[in-house]
Amino acid sequence: MFGGNVFGWTINEPESFKILDSFADGGVNFIDTADIYSRWVPGNHGGESETIIGNWMKKNGKRNEVLIATKLGGDVGKGKKDLSAGYVKQAAEASLKRLQTDHIDLYQTHYDDVDTPVEETMTALNLLIKEGKVRYIGASNLSAARIKASNDFAGKNNLQPYISLQPLYNLYDRQKFEHEYLKLVTDEGLAVLPYYALASGFLSGKYRVKEDLQKSPRGEGIGKKYFNERGNTILKAMDKVAAGQKVPLSEVAIAWLLQKPFVTSAIVSATNQKQLKELINATNLKLNDQQMEELDESGFY
Repeated sequence: MFGGNVFGWTINEPESFKILDSFADGGVNFIDTADIYSRWVPGNHGGESETIIGNWMKKNGKRNEVLIATKLGGDVGKGKKDLSAGYVKQAAEASLKRLQTDHIDLYQTHYDDVDTPVEETMTALNLLIKEGKVRYIGASNLSAARIKASNDFAGKNNLQPYISLQPLYNLYDRQKFEHEYLKLVTDEGLAVLPYYALASGFLSGKYRVKEDLQKSPRGEGIGKKYFNERGNTILKAMDKVAAGQKVPLSEVAIAWLLQKPFVTSAIVSATNQKQLKELINATNLKLNDQQMEELDESGFY
């Protein structure tokens, strides 16, 4: 899946169109975005990513060639996260308008709204399904307990449950998913769509010393989180595997995810053609059992 958080943030609309064209030509067909992308950029208000994707699909007539996943529930300026019934309807209509489409393939609750009962949210989401505006629903940063409660309610009331989970999961960020979500994923049969597959770019190997952090708007956060002994150990293991496979580190990081039996697809982003080529190539890279084991052990927590 292509992560659309870069659209309207690190690349503008013409650059985004070029990336999307190459992405589609490369045989990849799933795009992930959210209504809050990219509200954090000065001058933006949210919805920029959806708008760019919608303009691209209209220009090229590619709506039926791609799957669109978007999200709701993040703070779009109201000062709160919202999954109330009224807001679910409002947010969906706004996303459909920006995307210039009559349906969303996968509509995901981005963040939890603890003030709204899961029964209200699930009923509202299923109304969108009934109306044909949404095909399937998924969850991202909700707790395992809330997802389970949501699906239990759906099961008892003949409603469609969450079919997918979009968690933070990569070679470095493993603990929360493997401890909190993995059992739920198995029990509920959820598709797993990890975000930050490259740990904000750290697992691409381009950040080796502190001076490298100036290369990206994400640099400061990467330095605080990943510049440590464990991060260095993971990169060394990746270097060894990458050398053996004769591929860049980014391909190793993505291939490791895709070979996990519980991972359905990995969400990755690119801002230029070189990065995009590596991401597409990673879908065909096969790591052997020893390489997988070495990578697993390097990221053990």
